[in-house]
Amino acid sequence: MKAVLVLEDGTYWAGEAFGHEGEAAGEVVFNTSMTGYQEIVTDPSYNGQIVTMTYPLIGNYGFNLEDNESYKPHLQGFVVKELCDSPSNWRNCIGPDEFFLKNGIVGIKGIDTRALTQHIRELGSMFGIISTECGNVDILLNRLRQKKDEKRNLVMEVTTKTTLHKSGPGKKVVILDFGVKYSIIRSLESRGCNLYILPAFSSYEEIMSYNPDGILLSNGPGNPADLLSAKLTIQKLIGKKPILGICLGHQLLGLALGGATYKLKFGHHGGNHPVKDLVTGKCYITSQNHNYALYPDFIDDIIITHVNVNDGTVEGFRHKYLPLLSIQYHPEASPGPEDSAYIFDDFISMMES
Repeated sequence: MKAVLVLEDGTYWAGEAFGHEGEAAGEVVFNTSMTGYQEIVTDPSYNGQIVTMTYPLIGNYGFNLEDNESYKPHLQGFVVKELCDSPSNWRNCIGPDEFFLKNGIVGIKGIDTRALTQHIRELGSMFGIISTECGNVDILLNRLRQKKDEKRNLVMEVTTKTTLHKSGPGKKVVILDFGVKYSIIRSLESRGCNLYILPAFSSYEEIMSYNPDGILLSNGPGNPADLLSAKLTIQKLIGKKPILGICLGHQLLGLALGGATYKLKFGHHGGNHPVKDLVTGKCYITSQNHNYALYPDFIDDIIITHVNVNDGTVEGFRHKYLPLLSIQYHPEASPGPEDSAYIFDDFISMMES
């Protein structure tokens, strides 16, 4: 079956369809990871986006039951150069095409993903639409404009609706779920933490009723500036309990401290982003997935601890006096190297002290 990808500037690519039939619209981004496509597909932070994989062959080890980062995929569409028809791995449970069909994901393959990536790098990320139903570019552009104007609360679509408890003998941690990845939960579980996972827009009183030893602000989709109520809640929490922010949680913590965010030209998506630790001088290779970043010039009591080697953007900060720790990248990786897993140990040490 034929499929077409149309960007909002009128550029289009024709290819073959896979997965679910129909149309899917969202912001088109590219991911530079060479492996870990299952973790990428099921990452809640991709809600509202169409993901393009720069690595040309996707699906060669199939899909399994262990590597999901959420209970289902949340991305709008998937774009690849080549989709493997015969995956081979001892953990493989379901083939790529069947996986995308089962989960209602519209995909397109057989296009020049290098050209698409270069286009986004030059002009910036933009909205696009994949269609298996219509090949008329003008009609699809009109549908795309309508989809772009729709207002969605991306975080509310992925956050837990009820409080979840994962018991452990260690520190009690409340996770504010803006779209938390399972690997973040597993990282804290492996350190013995007693976890309470709360909906994103839980009140200050609800959070404090658990009397946690610390609070984790999770990753998630969308523009942090749209989450005003979450920002106000975090402002009340600052100074009351140790806080760790990751990705979207990092941005929200920065906003709560008086900072501001801006949109990157094409975002950071992949498992190979170099980050320099300004405290130790070490450089780490990190996994990242975000379209927004914090301006570096917010309150005087903040110490910038990490910067992106490629573009100098803020990747981490601490507070001089309060127990606040925040990073833009993913210390749990998935996919990517686990160089930065020590952040969770720092968080536990912060709670203990």
